[in-house]
Amino acid sequence: MLLRLMLMAILPMDGPNDKKDSTPENSQTMATIKGRQIVLAARPQGPPRPTDFRLEDVTLREPGEGEVLLATEYLSLDPYMRGRMDDRKSYSPPTPINGVMEGEVIARVEQSRDPRFRAGDRVAARLGWCTHAVSDGSGLTRLDERFTPITTALGVLGMPGLTAYGGLLTIGKPKPGETVVVAAASGPVGSLVGQIAKIKGARAIGIGGGAAKCAYLKDELGFDAAIDHRSPGFAEGLAAACPNGIDVYFELVGGAVWQAVLPLLNEHARVPICGLVAQYNGLEGGDRPDRLPATISEILSRSLMLRGFIFREFWDQRPAFLHEVSAWISNGHVHFREDIVQGFANAPNAFIGLLEGGNFGKLIVEVERPDRERGRA
Repeated sequence: MLLRLMLMAILPMDGPNDKKDSTPENSQTMATIKGRQIVLAARPQGPPRPTDFRLEDVTLREPGEGEVLLATEYLSLDPYMRGRMDDRKSYSPPTPINGVMEGEVIARVEQSRDPRFRAGDRVAARLGWCTHAVSDGSGLTRLDERFTPITTALGVLGMPGLTAYGGLLTIGKPKPGETVVVAAASGPVGSLVGQIAKIKGARAIGIGGGAAKCAYLKDELGFDAAIDHRSPGFAEGLAAACPNGIDVYFELVGGAVWQAVLPLLNEHARVPICGLVAQYNGLEGGDRPDRLPATISEILSRSLMLRGFIFREFWDQRPAFLHEVSAWISNGHVHFREDIVQGFANAPNAFIGLLEGGNFGKLIVEVERPDRERGRA
């Protein structure tokens, strides 16, 4: 269910010459809460730039009957957000110009006039890039003690984790002894894919960017091999790590990584596809070879199964996912890493860095509290 935010009362912060509502109800009983939001100021042409975003001060009214006031504590930054910045047909509508950037948050209930929630409850919600929101309660997911630390609700026990769990086990179906390769393997999705593959008895080969990330995959996560896609000998290194070919390839990147993987796919290999981060900013340069006919030929001749998916297809698996993955974390079979950036205003630059591979682990913004900093109106 989509979260229906009650933002009709959001207005720019009052200036000295602004006309105020003088009705008794608004002036005497309706306090306002100061907050901030980040909106899409312009559609990117290629990689996003800081000027494509705008930070705005806003005010919100107090929650009405059946509503709650939410204060964002953590904001998740994810590659899919880049697609929302373009005005093109996709599985979800684009963010409009001057619209709040889309995203999931962990928020605390500050005030509640909804019997389902109490002040102090912490929830996951799709509020977007904002510090506060008034909600009618739809689409809020209360977080319990399994989410320790609480930020796991945005990573290993959140959307990225369910993406890995559902995509690998439902589409990839790894078998003991098979070879599973995953791109962007040090990220929140890829790292869990590889660890689940190991739990299921498969070999896990991770593709990462740089020596530090590759060392993390092998030394901390237990991957059988890690290949640096930035290395000049990347394709040869991948082939050497997969002497018996690839049975499952979890696609998150596309581009040159896919071209190195394709020749190694075994007959009846399965390819879950949930991201193409190498292509989100568009292809640079002039004419490029059309590899589609050759790719289709390989799919046909080796009976390959390529299947795109969105995590919400596996929402019914969430109870099993939370039960299994939280247990794997507790018994040490699954490890995770978070990359936490301080300060709401730093979200645009952090997001730009994410698309360039600058993060190491699940990227999260810890949001400072505007009401604590500036007080209430």
